[in-house]
Amino acid sequence: MARAAEAQPYEPIAVASDDPPAGRIRGPVRTILIVFTAIALVMNMNKIGLINFMIDNFGTEGMFLWWTTNVYEPTLIIDTSYYYVIIGLLLSIVFLIYPLRKKDADHVPFYDWGLFFLTMVAAAYLAWNGERIIQEGWDLRAPLSATIMAAIICAIGLEGVRRAGGGILFGVCLFFFFYPMFAEYMPGFLWGPPSEVSEFVRQHAMGTESIIGVPMRAVTNLLIGFLVFGSALVVTGGGEFFLAFATALLGKTRGGPAKVAIISSGFFGSLSGSVISNVVTTGKITIPTMKRVGYPPAYAGAVEACASTGGALMPPVMGAVAFLMAENLNMPYADIIIAAAVPALLFYLTLLLQVDNYAAKVGLKGQPAEEIPDLWKTFVSGWHYLFSLAALIYMLIGMRIEVFAPYFATFILIGASYITNKIRGEKTFNWRDMIELLVDAGKTIVNIVGILVGIGMIIGALSLTGVGPAFSSELLRFADGNVYLLLILGAVTSFVLGMGMTVSACYIFLAVVMGGAMVDGGLNPVAGHLFILYWGMMSYITPPVAVAAVTAATIAGAPAMETGFKAMRLGAILFVLPFFFVLNPTLILVGDTFSILHDVTTAVVAVWMLASALEGWLYGAGRLNMVFRAILAIAALGALHPDPVTDFIGLGALAFVYIASRFMRINGKTKAA
Repeated sequence: MARAAEAQPYEPIAVASDDPPAGRIRGPVRTILIVFTAIALVMNMNKIGLINFMIDNFGTEGMFLWWTTNVYEPTLIIDTSYYYVIIGLLLSIVFLIYPLRKKDADHVPFYDWGLFFLTMVAAAYLAWNGERIIQEGWDLRAPLSATIMAAIICAIGLEGVRRAGGGILFGVCLFFFFYPMFAEYMPGFLWGPPSEVSEFVRQHAMGTESIIGVPMRAVTNLLIGFLVFGSALVVTGGGEFFLAFATALLGKTRGGPAKVAIISSGFFGSLSGSVISNVVTTGKITIPTMKRVGYPPAYAGAVEACASTGGALMPPVMGAVAFLMAENLNMPYADIIIAAAVPALLFYLTLLLQVDNYAAKVGLKGQPAEEIPDLWKTFVSGWHYLFSLAALIYMLIGMRIEVFAPYFATFILIGASYITNKIRGEKTFNWRDMIELLVDAGKTIVNIVGILVGIGMIIGALSLTGVGPAFSSELLRFADGNVYLLLILGAVTSFVLGMGMTVSACYIFLAVVMGGAMVDGGLNPVAGHLFILYWGMMSYITPPVAVAAVTAATIAGAPAMETGFKAMRLGAILFVLPFFFVLNPTLILVGDTFSILHDVTTAVVAVWMLASALEGWLYGAGRLNMVFRAILAIAALGALHPDPVTDFIGLGALAFVYIASRFMRINGKTKAA
């Protein structure tokens, strides 16, 4: 680690890890985390109607009749009160598991306990008066006691986002929280009507566009179940299985560890949505293995950084973003993940081709045979993980029961895991594992709730002042109907505003500021929102920020800046792909079948050419000089474009480079694969 610190030439922008210090989660804090998470899950299942659904579809006899008669009776709670209860249960825990100072990492001081109880009191007051808040319009005019509680929940929310989301996000949330107070002094489209502190405090805490706005609704209605499923995979050993399965599939191939890193990190990133945690968790295994077979440290770190960053773009889960996007666009979740599938697969295909080209170019081998697990034995040992994931996808896309699917998939996973281990005589899922599941899920849900309370304030401020829609209108006016200029402006804006933010926070912020301009500019709504997501995440692998690359460089013992630039090159497809799926919606599977098949096929050929150009290696032709690499790069862009003429030009350029390179190789000027 000292070596990495010496090599790092600059101090990266700080982004908080979503993994709290282990020293805080013990004793009474651990108990509170378990109990409050369990209560939140039961409330969530009640809110989405899961138990009623099971009773209606599976009968009321036996367990369900006993359960609903003796233990649980479905109750109706108004949405506003439900959101405040969830905030009281989960936001309060932020102060117990995330320290105010680094020196508090192994204990919980008295003031954190004070904030814990204060959060519950304020949230309980608002939940108790949930109906009055709606009926009497407390966001506009409220009793003094309600205004005081609103101010408390706002202040606590800002401190919560600082602890859970880091200093950069806290600064952005703090600025926008107070923005209504000085919006009347801002120029042009940044101007907003004057507002007193008490007014925007009530709007933030009791309005429907801020703290309990779209982000909180998406989390409390949809996301919680998927986070539980992800935690169930971790607790039951799914992480180890998928890493072993990827190794059994690809470990023997040339440069195999890099391919294993790409596949495993893509999967974990899709479930967690956390780029930094993904790099740290999988990178500790994949980066040293890549180095051992011959990948340079900076290259190994760059591969892991790109693979982890792309996880939030990869269906079926896409971290938290898919649910937030579905809520923003008022579309079924299944439609979002179907649209996101091809661009994500093209990105990962480009990564796989590049690491394979590099391995071929420098003569790297795979892992030693003794390190490769048997494929069939690995599959048999973890078939239930694949089965539960397939069941989840079927319920999402085939049955379209988005709110119930993750809970059913979790039940399937735990049940199948128990039966499989019981048959083998191995340790089965027990109450200790259930406790660990609640702890793991609780930490993740608490982090997201802590962040989204602050993000909700950004949306509330932009809504109250009207700056959000005004920014979109100004962008459209400046573009003046030129879709290319609109996309360039949108890309630059998304990149800058996304610096230092978590994936979920980045998307929510950009959806408010940029989403309207994308849709009003005549672009496909899903494509437009995916566009700003892709460009907002670019800072994870692009210097000078490159937080994913910096984290991976630390593990790899490589210079941070060098790793960042290599990550930017490996992820170069991300710079161009969003433009093409926005301009050509067939790449998000919108259009007639023939056009979709044609355009997806040419896109696959295009990313092959781009990977060859970036690494300077073409299968069957060997090394490529700079002229041929430039020709292939331009040809790849032509093949990505939907015009058949550019497709023929691209394929012609590929044929020319292939023939010319082989001719030069025959004459001894290049080396063959």
